[in-house]
Amino acid sequence: MLRPVPGDSVIHRLWAGTKLIVVFVLGVLMTFYPGWVPIALVALMIAVACRLAHIPRGVLPSVPLWLWILLFLGGLTASFAGGTPEFVVGSVTVGLGGLLNFLRITALSLVLLALGAMVSWTTNVSEIAPAVATMGRPLRRLRIPVDEWAVTLALALRSFPMLIDEFRVLYAARKLRPRPPVTTRRERRRRWGTELVDLLAAAITVTLRRGDEMGDAITARGGTGQISAVESKPARRDWIALAIVALVCALALVAELTVLGTSAAR
Repeated sequence: MLRPVPGDSVIHRLWAGTKLIVVFVLGVLMTFYPGWVPIALVALMIAVACRLAHIPRGVLPSVPLWLWILLFLGGLTASFAGGTPEFVVGSVTVGLGGLLNFLRITALSLVLLALGAMVSWTTNVSEIAPAVATMGRPLRRLRIPVDEWAVTLALALRSFPMLIDEFRVLYAARKLRPRPPVTTRRERRRRWGTELVDLLAAAITVTLRRGDEMGDAITARGGTGQISAVESKPARRDWIALAIVALVCALALVAELTVLGTSAAR
């Protein structure tokens, strides 16, 4: 995450502001209408966008075993709620309403994560700040520090991958340190607490050092104002993409507010 996939496609060439607007609009749509029909349409659109952007399967994160266990337990407990639809097994009536609601919420979460991932995989971090500054230009009349917000967002997005790599190195170095043998649980807890304090202190030190280096680099390049001063505006392809998203939203609303959406929810 937060690292663009190399390549040149119509999705990569879209304006960063267009992608942010698309994520916002689709997020609002699925927040107020979290039915199966909107989720399916948005998932289909994401699949088409991945195909156009040539996103390889290798960028997908691996799912740990404990997460699958939590999902299974969540679905199992949700199935106890019952509800329609129902079917009869012998003398027992089994309701699938709770399980279907759990599956719908899980699918909604995955689709929202995929939306954010698409922006991360197809957008350079340096394009985010100028796009945010351009979209927030009307707010400058209200004396809202749009440029400062855009710079803060850009620096945060730049820092996350760097700090994640630093923390991985620190964690690997901690695992390589020789550990004295312990015989009691009290000593084991005390050693765990000491290692946690040492790891947090090292992480804070690394973060401050990286922040100081980034500040020097920004100053040498003309200050933070240069981050959001780059010209950024939508092109013709961006309006076409927004029109397609508007059409998908309209189809989702029409389908959700009709008998089709009601039957799919049941």
